[in-house]
Amino acid sequence: MAKALSTEGVPPSELGMSMAPHPLMYQELAHDPEYQIYNGRLTPVRFADVSATEMYWKVRREVILRHTGELPIELFGPDAERLANRVFPRDISKVRARRCSYQFACYHDGGMINDGVMLRLAPDRFWMAQANGDLYSWYRAHAADLDVEVRDPDVWVSQVQGPRSLDVLSAVVDGDPPEPFRYFDIAEVSIAGQPLVITRSGFTNELGWEFYLGPEIDREAVGDRILAVGQRFGMIITSAQVFRARRIEAGLPNAGADFDQTVTPFEAGLGRFVDLDKPDFIGKEALERADRRCRTWGLRTEGGIAQLGRTLSSDGVAIGQVTSTAWSPYQQCGVAIARMDDPSNGPGTLLDVESFEGQRLRGELCTLPMYDPDRLIPRGHLVDIPDRR
Repeated sequence: MAKALSTEGVPPSELGMSMAPHPLMYQELAHDPEYQIYNGRLTPVRFADVSATEMYWKVRREVILRHTGELPIELFGPDAERLANRVFPRDISKVRARRCSYQFACYHDGGMINDGVMLRLAPDRFWMAQANGDLYSWYRAHAADLDVEVRDPDVWVSQVQGPRSLDVLSAVVDGDPPEPFRYFDIAEVSIAGQPLVITRSGFTNELGWEFYLGPEIDREAVGDRILAVGQRFGMIITSAQVFRARRIEAGLPNAGADFDQTVTPFEAGLGRFVDLDKPDFIGKEALERADRRCRTWGLRTEGGIAQLGRTLSSDGVAIGQVTSTAWSPYQQCGVAIARMDDPSNGPGTLLDVESFEGQRLRGELCTLPMYDPDRLIPRGHLVDIPDRR
């Protein structure tokens, strides 16, 4: 297997320094990948030789490996929890050590900044694996009076997802797999003789786990071992295309697309993650005054895929926008996340939708997730291996 491209003897450029490659990027190169910059890191958006449909069925029926651009930032020290509670609307004191928690940060006016999965590695140590954007500066700006260190630990995140993902874990670890290993648990394992942090999490809403590659281990040994073992279970390497339709169906928001600084957590359908009973946090006063009604819903379209932007209308009048869109091979329809101007337009609302081809489609708003509302699949309580349609 070809290793990462060597840069020995090549002088660095300013452009190159802004595009850090995943240490396992070499596993993707045979698929003629197209990359984008995500958190200053290169992450593949598509492969020339693997279609979005093939990736979709792999993650729904078998298992995939994807190297992400998520950026873990570490909060460490006696006041780490205090800083996290200042920045995030959820009560961090309720997150036990060796557990994960979905978190997002808001501005003082209640608009959303960024989200991600927070790992509480110890009482005084956190990793916030954030989506694309900047939270590092926000932490630093609000930590001046606290005894806490904010730093980039140079950790990279990859994920193994799909119904066979835990079978891969059992086969790939040195010794016995972690037990118990519940949804959003953190565990420490050895793979290829290397110590590794893993979590029961992922951005597909399928059964799965993620592994965190620090600078102190042989990252290639870990990656090669996981891919070699995973291929026995049908594993393929995938790009970001693997989660486009699946995460829309699951109602997993994409920062910067499905919400931004103009959208409150309530409008984004994330109000359940705001704890207004906890002590003061950034944005609390604004969120206490905010409209609590949701404006973000799922959208199904027959016969085509909705165009991004303000392409939703009724009687010729624009009434909302499409923020994420894809084709669902399982549901055999277009699926999207839509943000409506009027919160009274909710599930069951019929509307006109402009397609990518410029055609007018009929669409209907629906709840999110579109199926598996109790998220039994990622929790391991429902083995759902759907037939191809």
